[in-house]
Amino acid sequence: MKSVFGVLLVTLIVFSFYMENTSDPSSFSESAFQQADAFDQLIDIEEGEVSEATSVENLPGPNVGDRAIDFKLDTLDGKSITLSELKGKKVIVNFWATWCPPCKEEMPVLQEFYTKYGKDVEVLAINIDPQYNVKEYQKSLGLSFPILLDTDDKINNAYDILTVPTTFVINEQGIISHKQLGAITNIDSLKTLIK
Repeated sequence: MKSVFGVLLVTLIVFSFYMENTSDPSSFSESAFQQADAFDQLIDIEEGEVSEATSVENLPGPNVGDRAIDFKLDTLDGKSITLSELKGKKVIVNFWATWCPPCKEEMPVLQEFYTKYGKDVEVLAINIDPQYNVKEYQKSLGLSFPILLDTDDKINNAYDILTVPTTFVINEQGIISHKQLGAITNIDSLKTLIK
């Protein structure tokens, strides 16, 4: 009985010491609280909506005002597209995956936009899971804009993509004018981003 009481007493002392040291706000750095806030905002994103409080400029990877990272990727048709060769034209670069429900919801919006404005604005959809049947996915959704395959994750990593879909709007000078986390759910919001 004494040994059980002793174990309980030691456990209580250790627990009290732990609670006393971890409940003190000064024992945490301010950056830890900022990181926690950013994390909370990211997990609050639902169905492709961006939290008003989430500032994309503080997220990893290129942000608004940065020069877009150049890339050269193959399309599903085996052609190559280089981003820098599109300088002088606005470009939408969309990172997506076949397993992603918000991506699937967004694809018809991108297709409608491409059909109406494709001669003025290029749409490049970078697939990050090319091991799946991307061509069948394209065919089933009737997509005609270029789908690029990031077979070795180089571009995905270079852009430091945290979630899919993520969309960048790049202006005629190759500068990122908008970064969208989550799906773009209607053509009007996409038109607004292009202005």
